[in-house]
Amino acid sequence: MVTQTADPISFEFLPHIPVVVQQHHGQISSDAGLLPLREFDAKWNYTQRMADCLHDPKPQRGHSLVSMLRQRFYGILAGYEDCNDHDTLRDDPIFKIVTGRLPDGTPLASQPTLSRFENLVTPAVLQKLIDLNIATGIERLKQKHGGRLPAIIIFDLDATDDPTHGDQQLTLYHGYYEQYQFLPLVISEPTTKHVFLAWLRHGTAHAALGADDDLMRIVKALRAERPDIIIQVRGDAGFGVPWMYDVCEANGLFYTFGFSSNSRLKEMTDDLLQKAVKQFEETKQKARLFDCFQYQCNDWPAARTVVAKAECHANGPNRRFVVTNLPSVCPLKSQLDPTPVDTGLAGLPRMATAAEGEIVYDDYIQRGESEHRMDELKNGLHMDRLSCHRFMANFFRLLLHTAAYNFLNAVRDDSHLPQTLRVGQPCTWRTNLIKVAAEVVQTTRRVIIRLAAQWPWWPFYKAVAARSSRAFRPTTAFAPVAFATSS
Repeated sequence: MVTQTADPISFEFLPHIPVVVQQHHGQISSDAGLLPLREFDAKWNYTQRMADCLHDPKPQRGHSLVSMLRQRFYGILAGYEDCNDHDTLRDDPIFKIVTGRLPDGTPLASQPTLSRFENLVTPAVLQKLIDLNIATGIERLKQKHGGRLPAIIIFDLDATDDPTHGDQQLTLYHGYYEQYQFLPLVISEPTTKHVFLAWLRHGTAHAALGADDDLMRIVKALRAERPDIIIQVRGDAGFGVPWMYDVCEANGLFYTFGFSSNSRLKEMTDDLLQKAVKQFEETKQKARLFDCFQYQCNDWPAARTVVAKAECHANGPNRRFVVTNLPSVCPLKSQLDPTPVDTGLAGLPRMATAAEGEIVYDDYIQRGESEHRMDELKNGLHMDRLSCHRFMANFFRLLLHTAAYNFLNAVRDDSHLPQTLRVGQPCTWRTNLIKVAAEVVQTTRRVIIRLAAQWPWWPFYKAVAARSSRAFRPTTAFAPVAFATSS
């Protein structure tokens, strides 16, 4: 129950009577829109499975792990990314309900308790949470494709800067970004928009550091479900490095990575660029020309296919390159028969024509859509609120924010929802659903939530409540290994 008091605030804009604003100390909340989301959570068993990955060395403490996890999880969804907010929210009746308590129950965990909770994590816990994130991604893919994994999956790899402003472990100064930062790696899938993996890294990490191992972690989980699955990987020039080529080619993965220009490539494509410039001068319309050829760097064991794009428009000419092992049958989808992963890619025909190169390049630039994941994670759900001192606690925060994003993304991916919610970013969901004031009444038989009759978004609320009844059940085998206990 809220105990703090405040002086009432008076306004005098009405001519004959003052308007007085004061706090109400009854059971009132501003976040009643979390309730249908909690119902979806229960059907998917989402936060409970996250809590099962955690380990408490002091299980007799006053607040359970799942309760504290839900405080942080639903706080992130509602826009309370800072633990300090929970010193007041610990008495909020809606937050008590979504964490499993009755409105008249004891207060939830305070900020210091939640901070200790975040610092409980170990590397083993982080690994389990990452594997759960992959498992829920597989469930989303199955739900999206009629109950089984599709024949072909694309993954987009991105590194994103996360500025830091304190004494966090492994925050380092990055010369390119000109700031102290972390550099997380994010791997997402474009049809479900699920973030399969988010991995926190030190501030000066190479863009592709650890990306080979992280990618194979996902690949192994997918192939355990469907051994013949075809996987394509896309990434910018930061991922066009030898170890990424090697891991893809050794494990039967198709890839398209950006490739940095050099003097030799410029010489090979000068004629193409001049042709694009001439075409633009003649038509005054943007000119895009392509070439496709075999190219071998000094440290490559063999030649690889490079696609060159020469472009000229009102802002001048430019050229871009990608390196790929996609076969000449383009596009990859629908034409390419599943290739057993143990046979490798050596027998597939290489691309050879400019038209094929254009198809591959246009597919590659679709990875730019994954920037929307970054926007929603960083600006919508404040993924960059990594202000703990310990690196592992910040890693845990990153996974909490990623899990909140994936959860919201799963809820809104439903054709029965209004279009505003289907395409709405987190701020839209807060404005049109989550942030609704309610009176909470607890009786001996039930808990009643009273919303304002004049609230304009009631149809949205009903639609999301109905969406909860269509929540999919967990389908992917996932059981965190039990922690050893000392005798």
